[in-house]
Amino acid sequence: MAEHAVVVVGGGPTGLMLAGELALAGVDVAIVERRAAPDPDRALAGGLHARTIEVLDQRGIADWFLAAGKAMQIQGFGRIPLDISDFPSRHNYGLALPQIQTERLLATWVEELGVPTMREREVTGFTQDDAGVDVALSDGTSLRAEYLVGCDGGRSVIRKAAGIEFVGWEASTSWLMAEVEMVEKPKFGLRPGGGIGPSEGGDRIRLTLTEREVEHTGEPTLQDVREALIASDGTDYGVHSLSWTSRFTDNTRQAVSYRKGRILLAGDAAHVHPPLGGQGLNTGVQDAMNLGWKLAQVVKKTSPQSLLDTYHGERHPVGARVLKNTMAQVALTSPGDRHQVLRDTMAEVLSMDEPRKWFAGMMSGLGIHYDLGEGHPLLGRRMPDLDLVTAGGPLRMFTLLHHARPVLLNLGEPGSLDITPWAARVQSIDARYAGDWELPVLGRVAAPAAVLVRPDGYVAWVGDGSDNGLSEALTTWFGSPTAS
Repeated sequence: MAEHAVVVVGGGPTGLMLAGELALAGVDVAIVERRAAPDPDRALAGGLHARTIEVLDQRGIADWFLAAGKAMQIQGFGRIPLDISDFPSRHNYGLALPQIQTERLLATWVEELGVPTMREREVTGFTQDDAGVDVALSDGTSLRAEYLVGCDGGRSVIRKAAGIEFVGWEASTSWLMAEVEMVEKPKFGLRPGGGIGPSEGGDRIRLTLTEREVEHTGEPTLQDVREALIASDGTDYGVHSLSWTSRFTDNTRQAVSYRKGRILLAGDAAHVHPPLGGQGLNTGVQDAMNLGWKLAQVVKKTSPQSLLDTYHGERHPVGARVLKNTMAQVALTSPGDRHQVLRDTMAEVLSMDEPRKWFAGMMSGLGIHYDLGEGHPLLGRRMPDLDLVTAGGPLRMFTLLHHARPVLLNLGEPGSLDITPWAARVQSIDARYAGDWELPVLGRVAAPAAVLVRPDGYVAWVGDGSDNGLSEALTTWFGSPTAS
Protein backbone atom coordinates (compact mmCIF):
# COMPACT_ATOMS: atom_id res chain seq x y z
CA MET A 1 0.00 0.00 0.00
CA ALA A 2 1.48 3.32 -1.11
CA GLU A 3 1.53 6.05 1.52
CA HIS A 4 1.27 9.83 1.20
CA ALA A 5 0.68 12.55 3.76
CA VAL A 6 -2.25 13.89 1.72
CA VAL A 7 -4.26 12.42 -1.15
CA VAL A 8 -6.18 14.94 -3.26
CA VAL A 9 -9.07 13.46 -5.26
CA GLY A 10 -9.70 15.47 -8.42
CA GLY A 11 -7.20 17.03 -10.80
CA GLY A 12 -9.16 20.10 -11.85
CA PRO A 13 -8.06 23.64 -10.95
CA THR A 14 -8.99 23.29 -7.25
CA GLY A 15 -7.18 19.98 -6.76
CA LEU A 16 -4.14 21.14 -8.70
CA MET A 17 -3.90 24.40 -6.73
CA LEU A 18 -4.17 22.52 -3.44
CA ALA A 19 -1.53 20.00 -4.46
CA GLY A 20 0.80 22.81 -5.46
CA GLU A 21 0.32 24.59 -2.16
CA LEU A 22 1.07 21.42 -0.20
CA ALA A 23 4.13 20.64 -2.31
CA LEU A 24 5.50 24.16 -1.77
CA ALA A 25 5.27 23.50 1.97
CA GLY A 26 7.23 20.27 1.60
CA VAL A 27 4.27 17.93 2.12
CA ASP A 28 4.10 14.55 0.35
CA VAL A 29 0.93 14.86 -1.72
CA ALA A 30 -0.55 12.82 -4.58
CA ILE A 31 -3.50 13.45 -6.91
CA VAL A 32 -6.05 10.83 -8.00
CA GLU A 33 -7.87 11.82 -11.21
CA ARG A 34 -10.43 9.78 -13.16
CA ARG A 35 -9.71 11.47 -16.54
CA ALA A 36 -6.80 10.43 -18.75
CA ALA A 37 -6.20 14.10 -19.60
CA PRO A 38 -8.05 17.43 -19.47
CA ASP A 39 -10.88 17.45 -22.02
CA PRO A 40 -10.60 20.39 -24.45
CA ASP A 41 -14.24 19.99 -25.54
CA ARG A 42 -15.75 20.39 -22.09
CA ALA A 43 -17.72 23.65 -21.73
CA LEU A 44 -16.42 24.92 -18.43
CA ALA A 45 -15.19 28.13 -16.85
CA GLY A 46 -13.83 30.74 -19.23
CA GLY A 47 -11.96 33.18 -17.05
CA LEU A 48 -10.08 34.20 -13.93
CA HIS A 49 -11.13 36.99 -11.58
CA ALA A 50 -8.82 39.64 -10.18
CA ARG A 51 -8.23 37.98 -6.80
CA THR A 52 -7.41 34.65 -8.44
CA ILE A 53 -4.84 36.39 -10.64
CA GLU A 54 -3.40 37.94 -7.47
CA VAL A 55 -3.26 34.50 -5.84
CA LEU A 56 -1.26 33.18 -8.80
CA ASP A 57 0.97 36.28 -8.62
CA GLN A 58 1.64 35.49 -4.96
CA ARG A 59 3.16 32.20 -6.17
CA GLY A 60 5.14 33.77 -9.01
CA ILE A 61 3.19 32.13 -11.84
CA ALA A 62 0.63 34.77 -12.85
CA ASP A 63 2.63 35.72 -15.95
CA TRP A 64 2.05 32.23 -17.42
CA PHE A 65 -1.70 32.79 -17.30
CA LEU A 66 -1.57 36.41 -18.46
CA ALA A 67 0.44 35.36 -21.52
CA ALA A 68 -2.11 32.67 -22.40
CA GLY A 69 -5.28 34.74 -21.87
CA LYS A 70 -6.69 38.17 -22.59
CA ALA A 71 -6.95 40.78 -19.83
CA MET A 72 -10.25 42.65 -19.89
CA GLN A 73 -13.08 43.98 -17.78
CA ILE A 74 -15.11 40.76 -17.38
CA GLN A 75 -16.76 41.50 -14.04
CA GLY A 76 -20.52 41.81 -13.87
CA PHE A 77 -23.61 41.11 -11.80
CA GLY A 78 -26.61 39.62 -13.57
CA ARG A 79 -24.95 40.65 -16.85
CA ILE A 80 -24.71 44.27 -15.66
CA PRO A 81 -21.06 45.25 -16.31
CA LEU A 82 -18.89 46.24 -13.33
CA ASP A 83 -15.70 48.11 -14.18
CA ILE A 84 -12.90 47.54 -11.64
CA SER A 85 -10.17 49.47 -13.48
CA ASP A 86 -10.10 52.00 -10.61
CA PHE A 87 -9.51 49.33 -7.94
CA PRO A 88 -6.13 49.52 -6.14
CA SER A 89 -4.62 46.31 -7.49
CA ARG A 90 -1.97 45.47 -10.07
CA HIS A 91 -4.60 43.17 -11.52
CA ASN A 92 -7.70 45.38 -11.64
CA TYR A 93 -9.21 43.33 -14.45
CA GLY A 94 -10.28 39.79 -15.26
CA LEU A 95 -8.67 37.30 -17.61
CA ALA A 96 -10.48 35.57 -20.47
CA LEU A 97 -8.91 32.11 -20.44
CA PRO A 98 -10.54 28.73 -21.17
CA GLN A 99 -10.46 26.30 -18.26
CA ILE A 100 -8.48 23.79 -20.33
CA GLN A 101 -5.63 26.34 -20.42
CA THR A 102 -5.89 27.03 -16.70
CA GLU A 103 -5.71 23.30 -15.96
CA ARG A 104 -2.73 22.76 -18.25
CA LEU A 105 -0.76 25.61 -16.70
CA LEU A 106 -1.53 24.51 -13.14
CA ALA A 107 -0.62 20.92 -14.09
CA THR A 108 2.73 22.14 -15.40
CA TRP A 109 3.39 23.97 -12.12
CA VAL A 110 2.40 20.94 -10.05
CA GLU A 111 4.56 18.64 -12.18
CA GLU A 112 7.54 20.95 -11.69
CA LEU A 113 6.93 20.69 -7.95
CA GLY A 114 7.17 16.89 -8.22
CA VAL A 115 3.56 15.96 -7.41
CA PRO A 116 2.52 12.55 -8.81
CA THR A 117 -0.87 12.29 -10.54
CA MET A 118 -2.56 8.89 -10.77
CA ARG A 119 -4.82 9.20 -13.83
CA GLU A 120 -7.67 6.99 -15.02
CA ARG A 121 -8.37 5.91 -11.47
CA GLU A 122 -11.30 6.63 -9.20
CA VAL A 123 -11.82 6.34 -5.48
CA THR A 124 -14.23 3.47 -4.77
CA GLY A 125 -14.27 3.85 -0.99
CA PHE A 126 -12.31 4.81 2.08
CA THR A 127 -12.16 4.27 5.83
CA GLN A 128 -10.67 6.68 8.31
CA ASP A 129 -9.25 6.04 11.76
CA ASP A 130 -7.50 8.17 14.36
CA ALA A 131 -4.21 8.14 12.45
CA GLY A 132 -5.25 8.35 8.80
CA VAL A 133 -7.37 7.22 5.88
CA ASP A 134 -7.23 4.04 3.78
CA VAL A 135 -8.31 4.82 0.21
CA ALA A 136 -9.46 2.12 -2.24
CA LEU A 137 -8.97 2.79 -5.97
CA SER A 138 -10.78 1.45 -9.03
CA ASP A 139 -7.70 -0.42 -10.30
CA GLY A 140 -7.68 -2.60 -7.19
CA THR A 141 -4.83 -0.78 -5.45
CA SER A 142 -5.09 1.27 -2.28
CA LEU A 143 -3.42 4.27 -0.67
CA ARG A 144 -2.82 5.34 2.91
CA ALA A 145 -2.92 9.04 3.76
CA GLU A 146 -3.04 11.19 6.85
CA TYR A 147 -5.72 13.34 5.16
CA LEU A 148 -8.00 12.91 2.17
CA VAL A 149 -9.32 15.97 0.32
CA GLY A 150 -12.27 15.78 -2.06
CA CYS A 151 -11.88 18.18 -4.99
CA ASP A 152 -13.95 15.87 -7.17
CA GLY A 153 -16.80 18.13 -8.24
CA GLY A 154 -20.46 18.64 -7.48
CA ARG A 155 -21.23 14.92 -7.51
CA SER A 156 -18.32 14.31 -5.15
CA VAL A 157 -17.77 10.65 -4.27
CA ILE A 158 -15.73 11.78 -1.27
CA ARG A 159 -18.47 14.01 0.13
CA LYS A 160 -21.13 11.34 -0.31
CA ALA A 161 -19.00 8.57 1.21
CA ALA A 162 -18.13 10.80 4.16
CA GLY A 163 -21.84 11.36 4.81
CA ILE A 164 -21.54 15.15 4.66
CA GLU A 165 -24.94 16.73 3.94
CA PHE A 166 -25.25 18.83 0.79
CA VAL A 167 -28.12 21.21 1.45
CA GLY A 168 -29.72 23.96 -0.61
CA TRP A 169 -32.21 24.53 -3.39
CA GLU A 170 -33.42 22.28 -6.19
CA ALA A 171 -33.08 23.37 -9.82
CA SER A 172 -35.77 25.71 -11.16
CA THR A 173 -34.16 26.58 -14.52
CA SER A 174 -32.10 24.68 -17.07
CA TRP A 175 -29.68 26.18 -19.58
CA LEU A 176 -28.29 24.62 -22.72
CA MET A 177 -24.82 25.46 -24.06
CA ALA A 178 -23.64 24.47 -27.52
CA GLU A 179 -21.17 25.18 -30.30
CA VAL A 180 -22.76 24.94 -33.75
CA GLU A 181 -22.87 26.24 -37.29
CA MET A 182 -25.89 28.14 -38.71
CA VAL A 183 -27.16 28.79 -42.23
CA GLU A 184 -28.43 32.23 -41.21
CA LYS A 185 -26.31 34.47 -39.02
CA PRO A 186 -28.10 35.44 -35.77
CA LYS A 187 -27.76 38.76 -34.02
CA PHE A 188 -24.94 38.36 -31.54
CA GLY A 189 -25.52 39.54 -27.98
CA LEU A 190 -27.34 38.80 -24.76
CA ARG A 191 -30.84 37.41 -24.46
CA PRO A 192 -32.89 37.10 -21.27
CA GLY A 193 -31.35 34.08 -19.64
CA GLY A 194 -28.53 33.64 -22.16
CA GLY A 195 -26.79 34.85 -25.26
CA ILE A 196 -25.33 34.03 -28.70
CA GLY A 197 -21.87 34.92 -29.95
CA PRO A 198 -18.96 33.84 -32.16
CA SER A 199 -16.71 30.98 -31.18
CA GLU A 200 -12.94 31.44 -31.14
CA GLY A 201 -11.76 31.07 -34.75
CA GLY A 202 -13.71 29.86 -37.76
CA ASP A 203 -17.41 30.33 -38.45
CA ARG A 204 -18.75 28.41 -35.49
CA ILE A 205 -21.18 29.96 -33.03
CA ARG A 206 -21.58 29.47 -29.29
CA LEU A 207 -24.85 29.88 -27.48
CA THR A 208 -26.31 29.67 -24.01
CA LEU A 209 -30.11 29.58 -23.82
CA THR A 210 -32.75 28.65 -21.28
CA GLU A 211 -34.84 25.51 -21.84
CA ARG A 212 -38.56 24.99 -21.38
CA GLU A 213 -38.09 21.93 -19.17
CA VAL A 214 -35.92 21.68 -16.07
CA GLU A 215 -35.61 17.90 -15.83
CA HIS A 216 -33.68 15.98 -18.50
CA THR A 217 -32.48 12.38 -18.69
CA GLY A 218 -29.81 12.58 -21.39
CA GLU A 219 -27.26 14.85 -23.01
CA PRO A 220 -28.55 17.77 -25.14
CA THR A 221 -29.14 17.05 -28.83
CA LEU A 222 -29.28 19.14 -31.98
CA GLN A 223 -33.08 19.04 -31.72
CA ASP A 224 -32.85 20.50 -28.20
CA VAL A 225 -30.73 23.33 -29.62
CA ARG A 226 -33.31 23.99 -32.35
CA GLU A 227 -36.14 24.15 -29.83
CA ALA A 228 -34.21 26.52 -27.53
CA LEU A 229 -33.42 28.86 -30.45
CA ILE A 230 -37.03 28.92 -31.63
CA ALA A 231 -38.25 29.66 -28.10
CA SER A 232 -35.72 32.49 -27.77
CA ASP A 233 -35.56 34.03 -31.26
CA GLY A 234 -38.50 32.55 -33.15
CA THR A 235 -36.20 30.70 -35.58
CA ASP A 236 -33.51 28.07 -35.47
CA TYR A 237 -31.34 29.86 -38.08
CA GLY A 238 -30.83 26.55 -39.92
CA VAL A 239 -28.60 25.29 -37.09
CA HIS A 240 -26.42 22.28 -37.93
CA SER A 241 -23.04 20.61 -37.30
CA LEU A 242 -23.23 20.36 -33.52
CA SER A 243 -19.68 20.31 -32.12
CA TRP A 244 -20.50 19.91 -28.43
CA THR A 245 -23.29 20.55 -26.00
CA SER A 246 -23.60 20.89 -22.27
CA ARG A 247 -26.37 21.56 -19.81
CA PHE A 248 -26.47 23.19 -16.39
CA THR A 249 -29.14 24.25 -13.93
CA ASP A 250 -29.51 26.60 -11.00
CA ASN A 251 -29.22 23.70 -8.56
CA THR A 252 -27.64 25.46 -5.57
CA ARG A 253 -26.12 23.51 -2.69
CA GLN A 254 -23.39 23.70 -0.06
CA ALA A 255 -21.79 21.13 2.21
CA VAL A 256 -22.87 21.71 5.82
CA SER A 257 -19.25 21.15 6.84
CA TYR A 258 -16.04 21.39 4.82
CA ARG A 259 -14.36 18.93 7.19
CA LYS A 260 -15.26 15.62 8.81
CA GLY A 261 -12.34 14.24 10.77
CA ARG A 262 -9.53 13.60 8.28
CA ILE A 263 -11.76 14.23 5.26
CA LEU A 264 -11.92 17.72 3.74
CA LEU A 265 -13.78 19.23 0.80
CA ALA A 266 -12.91 22.08 -1.57
CA GLY A 267 -14.27 23.59 -4.76
CA ASP A 268 -17.43 22.18 -6.33
CA ALA A 269 -17.33 19.25 -3.92
CA ALA A 270 -18.16 21.81 -1.22
CA HIS A 271 -20.50 24.13 -3.16
CA VAL A 272 -22.40 24.14 -6.45
CA HIS A 273 -24.35 27.00 -8.00
CA PRO A 274 -25.27 28.49 -11.37
CA PRO A 275 -22.24 29.78 -13.33
CA LEU A 276 -23.47 33.38 -13.48
CA GLY A 277 -20.57 35.70 -12.73
CA GLY A 278 -18.02 32.95 -13.36
CA GLN A 279 -17.33 32.39 -9.68
CA GLY A 280 -17.05 28.59 -9.41
CA LEU A 281 -13.47 27.96 -10.49
CA ASN A 282 -12.26 31.12 -8.78
CA THR A 283 -13.91 30.22 -5.47
CA GLY A 284 -12.42 26.72 -5.66
CA VAL A 285 -8.87 27.95 -6.31
CA GLN A 286 -9.18 30.32 -3.35
CA ASP A 287 -10.56 27.48 -1.18
CA ALA A 288 -7.34 25.62 -2.00
CA MET A 289 -5.19 28.64 -1.18
CA ASN A 290 -6.85 28.93 2.24
CA LEU A 291 -6.61 25.24 3.04
CA GLY A 292 -3.16 24.37 1.69
CA TRP A 293 -0.87 26.07 4.19
CA LYS A 294 -3.11 25.17 7.13
CA LEU A 295 -3.17 21.49 6.22
CA ALA A 296 0.60 21.54 5.68
CA GLN A 297 1.20 22.90 9.17
CA VAL A 298 -1.07 20.27 10.71
CA VAL A 299 0.66 17.48 8.78
CA LYS A 300 4.04 18.79 9.96
CA LYS A 301 2.66 18.98 13.51
CA THR A 302 3.61 22.63 13.93
CA SER A 303 -0.08 23.45 14.39
CA PRO A 304 -2.91 21.48 16.07
CA GLN A 305 -5.75 19.93 14.06
CA SER A 306 -8.03 22.71 15.29
CA LEU A 307 -6.35 25.01 12.75
CA LEU A 308 -8.32 23.12 10.09
CA ASP A 309 -11.55 24.35 11.67
CA THR A 310 -10.61 27.86 10.53
CA TYR A 311 -10.76 26.62 6.92
CA HIS A 312 -14.48 25.94 7.30
CA GLY A 313 -14.94 29.05 9.43
CA GLU A 314 -13.45 31.33 6.78
CA ARG A 315 -14.43 29.71 3.49
CA HIS A 316 -17.95 28.46 4.26
CA PRO A 317 -19.32 32.04 4.59
CA VAL A 318 -17.60 32.98 1.31
CA GLY A 319 -19.23 30.01 -0.41
CA ALA A 320 -22.62 30.83 1.10
CA ARG A 321 -22.41 34.35 -0.27
CA VAL A 322 -21.56 33.02 -3.74
CA LEU A 323 -24.63 30.78 -3.61
CA LYS A 324 -26.87 33.67 -2.68
CA ASN A 325 -25.51 36.10 -5.24
CA THR A 326 -25.83 33.55 -8.07
CA MET A 327 -29.46 32.93 -7.08
CA ALA A 328 -30.06 36.67 -7.20
CA GLN A 329 -28.45 36.82 -10.65
CA VAL A 330 -30.73 34.05 -11.92
CA ALA A 331 -33.69 36.20 -10.91
CA LEU A 332 -32.14 39.23 -12.62
CA THR A 333 -31.54 37.42 -15.91
CA SER A 334 -34.83 35.53 -16.14
CA PRO A 335 -37.09 36.32 -19.12
CA GLY A 336 -40.17 38.52 -18.70
CA ASP A 337 -41.19 42.16 -18.37
CA ARG A 338 -41.20 42.11 -14.56
CA HIS A 339 -37.62 40.79 -14.51
CA GLN A 340 -36.64 43.45 -17.02
CA VAL A 341 -37.85 46.13 -14.60
CA LEU A 342 -35.70 44.49 -11.92
CA ARG A 343 -32.68 44.53 -14.26
CA ASP A 344 -33.25 48.19 -15.11
CA THR A 345 -33.48 49.08 -11.42
CA MET A 346 -30.29 47.19 -10.54
CA ALA A 347 -28.47 48.78 -13.48
CA GLU A 348 -29.35 52.21 -12.04
CA VAL A 349 -28.12 51.19 -8.59
CA LEU A 350 -24.86 49.76 -9.96
CA SER A 351 -24.17 52.91 -11.97
CA MET A 352 -23.49 54.63 -8.63
CA ASP A 353 -19.95 54.43 -7.32
CA GLU A 354 -20.41 52.93 -3.87
CA PRO A 355 -22.77 50.08 -4.87
CA ARG A 356 -20.59 49.32 -7.90
CA LYS A 357 -17.49 48.99 -5.73
CA TRP A 358 -19.25 46.80 -3.16
CA PHE A 359 -20.67 44.40 -5.75
CA ALA A 360 -17.46 44.41 -7.80
CA GLY A 361 -15.43 43.63 -4.67
CA MET A 362 -17.69 40.66 -3.99
CA MET A 363 -17.63 39.35 -7.56
CA SER A 364 -13.88 39.84 -8.13
CA GLY A 365 -12.88 38.38 -4.76
CA LEU A 366 -10.95 41.55 -3.90
CA GLY A 367 -13.48 42.45 -1.20
CA ILE A 368 -13.23 39.20 0.77
CA HIS A 369 -12.96 39.78 4.52
CA TYR A 370 -12.33 36.97 6.99
CA ASP A 371 -13.65 37.69 10.46
CA LEU A 372 -10.50 37.72 12.59
CA GLY A 373 -11.93 40.03 15.23
CA GLU A 374 -11.98 43.76 15.85
CA GLY A 375 -9.09 45.98 14.85
CA HIS A 376 -7.48 47.73 11.91
CA PRO A 377 -9.40 47.50 8.59
CA LEU A 378 -6.54 45.43 7.14
CA LEU A 379 -7.18 42.60 9.60
CA GLY A 380 -8.64 39.61 7.73
CA ARG A 381 -8.29 41.30 4.33
CA ARG A 382 -5.88 40.72 1.44
CA MET A 383 -2.49 42.35 1.82
CA PRO A 384 -1.86 44.91 -0.94
CA ASP A 385 1.05 44.20 -3.29
CA LEU A 386 3.18 47.11 -2.09
CA ASP A 387 6.41 48.33 -3.67
CA LEU A 388 8.68 48.06 -0.64
CA VAL A 389 12.15 49.43 0.00
CA THR A 390 14.40 47.05 1.96
CA ALA A 391 18.08 46.95 2.88
CA GLY A 392 18.55 44.65 -0.10
CA GLY A 393 16.79 46.98 -2.52
CA PRO A 394 13.25 47.39 -3.89
CA LEU A 395 10.93 44.43 -3.38
CA ARG A 396 7.29 43.65 -4.16
CA MET A 397 5.19 42.32 -1.30
CA PHE A 398 3.88 39.42 -3.42
CA THR A 399 7.45 38.32 -4.16
CA LEU A 400 7.84 37.56 -0.44
CA LEU A 401 4.96 35.07 -0.75
CA HIS A 402 6.30 33.06 -3.69
CA HIS A 403 7.35 30.16 -1.45
CA ALA A 404 4.11 30.18 0.59
CA ARG A 405 5.83 31.28 3.80
CA PRO A 406 4.25 33.79 6.22
CA VAL A 407 5.77 37.26 6.51
CA LEU A 408 6.13 39.69 9.39
CA LEU A 409 6.56 43.03 7.66
CA ASN A 410 8.01 45.63 10.01
CA LEU A 411 7.56 49.17 8.72
CA GLY A 412 8.70 50.81 11.94
CA GLU A 413 12.06 50.84 13.72
CA PRO A 414 14.25 48.12 12.15
CA GLY A 415 14.79 45.15 14.45
CA SER A 416 12.11 46.29 16.90
CA LEU A 417 10.03 43.12 16.59
CA ASP A 418 11.59 39.92 17.90
CA ILE A 419 10.09 36.66 16.66
CA THR A 420 13.09 34.41 17.33
CA PRO A 421 11.00 31.36 18.44
CA TRP A 422 9.19 31.42 15.06
CA ALA A 423 12.20 32.42 12.92
CA ALA A 424 12.30 29.07 11.10
CA ARG A 425 8.64 29.39 10.12
CA VAL A 426 8.03 33.12 9.57
CA GLN A 427 10.03 35.56 7.45
CA SER A 428 10.85 38.81 9.27
CA ILE A 429 11.35 41.75 6.91
CA ASP A 430 12.24 45.33 7.82
CA ALA A 431 11.05 47.69 5.09
CA ARG A 432 9.81 51.14 4.23
CA TYR A 433 6.76 52.13 2.22
CA ALA A 434 5.98 55.74 1.35
CA GLY A 435 2.73 55.43 -0.57
CA ASP A 436 -0.93 55.41 0.42
CA TRP A 437 -2.59 52.35 1.91
CA GLU A 438 -5.70 51.73 -0.14
CA LEU A 439 -8.03 48.74 -0.19
CA PRO A 440 -10.69 47.75 -2.73
CA VAL A 441 -14.20 48.80 -1.61
CA LEU A 442 -12.96 50.50 1.60
CA GLY A 443 -10.58 53.03 0.07
CA ARG A 444 -7.72 54.57 2.06
CA VAL A 445 -6.85 53.23 5.51
CA ALA A 446 -4.36 54.30 8.14
CA ALA A 447 -0.79 53.13 7.59
CA PRO A 448 0.14 50.32 10.02
CA ALA A 449 3.47 50.04 11.81
CA ALA A 450 3.69 46.32 11.02
CA VAL A 451 1.62 43.50 9.55
CA LEU A 452 1.71 39.72 9.87
CA VAL A 453 0.74 38.19 6.53
CA ARG A 454 -0.38 34.58 6.18
CA PRO A 455 0.82 32.40 3.26
CA ASP A 456 -2.54 32.95 1.52
CA GLY A 457 -1.91 36.71 1.50
CA TYR A 458 -4.41 37.70 4.22
CA VAL A 459 -3.43 39.89 7.18
CA ALA A 460 -3.43 38.05 10.52
CA TRP A 461 -2.17 40.87 12.78
CA VAL A 462 -1.66 44.62 12.52
CA GLY A 463 0.87 46.44 14.68
CA ASP A 464 0.43 49.93 16.11
CA GLY A 465 4.07 50.52 17.04
CA SER A 466 4.17 47.89 19.77
CA ASP A 467 4.16 44.09 19.69
CA ASN A 468 0.85 43.79 21.52
CA GLY A 469 -0.93 40.65 20.38
CA LEU A 470 1.88 39.52 18.06
CA SER A 471 2.90 36.41 20.00
CA GLU A 472 -0.74 35.35 20.29
CA ALA A 473 -1.26 35.79 16.53
CA LEU A 474 1.93 33.87 15.72
CA THR A 475 0.84 31.02 17.96
CA THR A 476 -2.71 30.94 16.59
CA TRP A 477 -1.67 30.78 12.96
CA PHE A 478 1.83 29.28 12.93
CA GLY A 479 2.06 27.10 16.02
CA SER A 480 3.47 27.43 19.51
CA PRO A 481 6.98 28.78 20.05
CA THR A 482 8.17 25.27 21.02
CA ALA A 483 6.64 23.44 18.04
CA SER A 484 9.18 21.49 15.99
